[in-house]
Amino acid sequence: MRSLFLVLTALAVMGLAFWAYRENYRTQAELAAVRNLQSEIGVLKESLGVLNAEWAYLNRPDRLRELADISFPRLGLLPLEPRQFGGVAQIGYPEIELPSITFPVDTIALGETNP
Repeated sequence: MRSLFLVLTALAVMGLAFWAYRENYRTQAELAAVRNLQSEIGVLKESLGVLNAEWAYLNRPDRLRELADISFPRLGLLPLEPRQFGGVAQIGYPEIELPSITFPVDTIALGETNP
């Protein structure tokens, strides 16, 4: 009985050693994948920074004004004038439909007494 217990214990130790060996290599593979992803994220953040800088450069007000002046006749743009803008009173707000009163409520003013 004792030899069976020793054999089962040895098999259990070998099984656990095999499992630990596999888990070690799986963990190393996952860590390598995480390192690759982190380096890819770094590259993408750097390229995003470059794209943001390029966007800011291309949207400079002086450059856009120059492009608008160059394209003014071809696009048929009109110069901005104060009369092109309306006042707040000219805005057409949608009318709010109020529900009909189905249950009127009597109110009693303070200080009044009923006869």
